Amino acid sequence: MAIMYLIAGLMHFIKPKAYMRIMPRYIPNHKALVFWSGLVEIILGFALCFSVTKNMAIYGIILMLTTFLLVHFYMLSGAKASARIPKWILILRIPLQFGLMYWAYYYLQY
Repeated sequence: MAIMYLIAGLMHFIKPKAYMRIMPRYIPNHKALVFWSGLVEIILGFALCFSVTKNMAIYGIILMLTTFLLVHFYMLSGAKASARIPKWILILRIPLQFGLMYWAYYYLQY
């Protein structure tokens, strides 16, 4: 899981235009948000690797994935917002997002 979030975060810096293109128009400052969301994903990915920060990282991941649902629903709003991704894939991403949240929650240690 940590590797997945590290790679996802790095992709914000390697391909920032791809992320800016899918940002909802009603959210301002796309460039800064892509930068900060990528940085947060990298930090959370690293934090998963240490027992003292793992639980906090998991809560952060769940919160981040919940926030990212805005993007997933926005992408369903029209052809331009979809970034040419087939609608069936966009629809499947929503339950996948909840699956990723459950996967993170599964590793919480009480």
